[in-house]
Amino acid sequence: MSITVPSLTLRALFQSTVGLAGFGAKVELVTGLSSSAQALAVASVGTASSAIFVVPTDNDVEVMTSDIRFFFAALQGLSESEVVRAVLPFPSLEVDPYRAIVPHLDVASARARALTALAQGTARLIVASAPALIMRVTGPERLLQATLELVLGGELSPSDLGDLLVEAGFMFEDQVDEHGEFCIRGGVVDFFPPCESYPIRVEFVGDFIESLRQFDPGSQRSVTIIDRVTVVPLRETFNWKGEEFDDQELLDRGSSVLDYLSQATTRTFVSELEECDRRATRLVDQIGESYAVATKRGENPPEPSTLLIAWSDVRARLEGGGRFETLGLDDDDALPHRSVACQPTMAFHGRLGDWVNTVRQGRSFGEIQLFVAATSGRAERIIEFLREKELSAVSIDWAETTQGVAVLVATGQLSRGFRLPDAGLQVYAETDLFDEERRVRDQRKSVAAAFFSDFRDLKVGDQVVHVDHGIGGFVGLTQLDVGGTPHELMELRYAGGDKLFVPVEHLDRIQKYTGGQHPALDRLGGVSWERAKTRVKRAMRDMAGELLELYAARKAVTGHGFSPDTHWQKEFESAFEYDLTPGQATAVAAIKGDMEGSSPMDRLLCGDVGYGKTEVALRGAFKAVIDGKQVALLSPTTVLAFQHFKTLKERFAAFPVRVEMVSRFRTRAEQKVVLSDLAVGKVDLIVGTHRLLSKDVQFHDLGLLVVDEEQRFGVAHKERIKTLRHKVDVLTLTATPI
Repeated sequence: MSITVPSLTLRALFQSTVGLAGFGAKVELVTGLSSSAQALAVASVGTASSAIFVVPTDNDVEVMTSDIRFFFAALQGLSESEVVRAVLPFPSLEVDPYRAIVPHLDVASARARALTALAQGTARLIVASAPALIMRVTGPERLLQATLELVLGGELSPSDLGDLLVEAGFMFEDQVDEHGEFCIRGGVVDFFPPCESYPIRVEFVGDFIESLRQFDPGSQRSVTIIDRVTVVPLRETFNWKGEEFDDQELLDRGSSVLDYLSQATTRTFVSELEECDRRATRLVDQIGESYAVATKRGENPPEPSTLLIAWSDVRARLEGGGRFETLGLDDDDALPHRSVACQPTMAFHGRLGDWVNTVRQGRSFGEIQLFVAATSGRAERIIEFLREKELSAVSIDWAETTQGVAVLVATGQLSRGFRLPDAGLQVYAETDLFDEERRVRDQRKSVAAAFFSDFRDLKVGDQVVHVDHGIGGFVGLTQLDVGGTPHELMELRYAGGDKLFVPVEHLDRIQKYTGGQHPALDRLGGVSWERAKTRVKRAMRDMAGELLELYAARKAVTGHGFSPDTHWQKEFESAFEYDLTPGQATAVAAIKGDMEGSSPMDRLLCGDVGYGKTEVALRGAFKAVIDGKQVALLSPTTVLAFQHFKTLKERFAAFPVRVEMVSRFRTRAEQKVVLSDLAVGKVDLIVGTHRLLSKDVQFHDLGLLVVDEEQRFGVAHKERIKTLRHKVDVLTLTATPI
């Protein structure tokens, strides 16, 4: 079976593959489809007006939103920016309304953005979790009052825009660095919308908007010039301050999500209705228990009915539309019912040979085989790999026919693949072939995770360091009434039995003690901590003097100015399976800028474990290697060196780069061969422990030294590193600010 069309597109490929035209406009049950196949079904329906798709959990919201965006863009012919505005997530608030915690900004703003789009009629599809629909919200009219679209040439004064931003929930700051902040400097207004990678700068001439642009908050340089931007409220409830409820806030909660949905034109879909029932009911029960506890404490909280709508009202609305169940339900035989043949794609766990055999088998049945790669670089690699296996493969972007083509390759985000035998279609996702899990771009953290991410491993008795009071012992979390309002506090114990209670909003002043040995606890109001800080300041001044001498010497030396990025550099970077965060992208740009300069680079890259420092460093390493220079990666431990070695081998596998390692994992004979080849330039990139600092290690033309956690090396090793700093570009990685 093959299809021939003038220009084969994903739209043509997916058209009518599940045959659900009109689905969602009336009561109907569809069984058999996997989660990602349900995403295709919903996207293929095509909605002229708004639609809502309800799934059981917030995690389902993330995955389903990403999958639907991929299929929606293909079927509706939308660009990436258009589909992001058309298909929006609506997660639950993730917080107990009877506790003094404000919903996380990313969560609250995502909800407000979805509701605003529904009120404006610009949303094509909202993906919501069942618990997200229960909380009462501000009505559509009130939300639209705090929404404004800014366009080039539009008439508005900077002060009026500032007032609107305050109304929308933005906080005034001297400089915009974080989401939800804004500032005004004369005729310039900066603000940082949540869910955006960069803040927006609005420049005025009088009361007219002269320019709109995204800018980098670190360098203050423009990133992208835009012609319009919509200011959306940060929260769907304007008066929630995480404190006691007042009459105004309760008045602000006079509506529900159902009020945003047109009864006549909005299609509804629901996946796994019984599981949605269970999740929503559990949340209602939890809030009821919290209300009872608050009442017993002598508070006067509003009843749950003033904060929640009845789940039965939501369920009644969902029962009027399309319903998906992965498995058939015996008690729903009375519903109009379709069963679609759908098979999940098996997981190959990196066994690409088995995948190739499966592809050949599918082609023998006449099926169209589609592979969805997360990045263009991975798509090119898969095409090359299949051609090496004598299987024709072509990008969907330039395919004109499936005749004779074994695998079509598309680029996008898809959680899992599936097979629709009746449609002759087999879809593979990256996660079907490889063990790595796909990361949804709009990742969110719960409020608890945001507050306590640095303390996830903290146990009672562990030592912590408070920036003002020094070393104390962690006792636990407690709740105390402050001014009649309960507050979550961290309790610390100091010498002499003194106690310190730290509010959650001040947790940025605390970090877990990681110095190894357990020092004595400081005394509140004592002098030991001040003496320790004085000693550190003195040592830092000494270090600063050494650094001044070092930098003076480096300025006198002309380093190697690396060439601008090549095509290979872009190909190497596009092979990375995830998008860089704004922080990573900024770091990469800064490192490349230093490397292309005439002075030797000496840059510190600081980020938590899991931040992705290694990938940032690899981009600099590739730049050096492609320019004919050698790269050394110095690691403090043998195990970490081996982990780096494995990562480098995988990332550089598709390029003519020789990667080697010297450590205790290699015999003396093996190390001798590697070092001999290193000295004559046959090794491009070498990984090792302090063994790399030995006198017998000679480089042919070292251009970049990457040092991982330099503070963990001994004094003698640091002195050796210091001598190298005079000659070559140096990039130091650390998870511990020094």
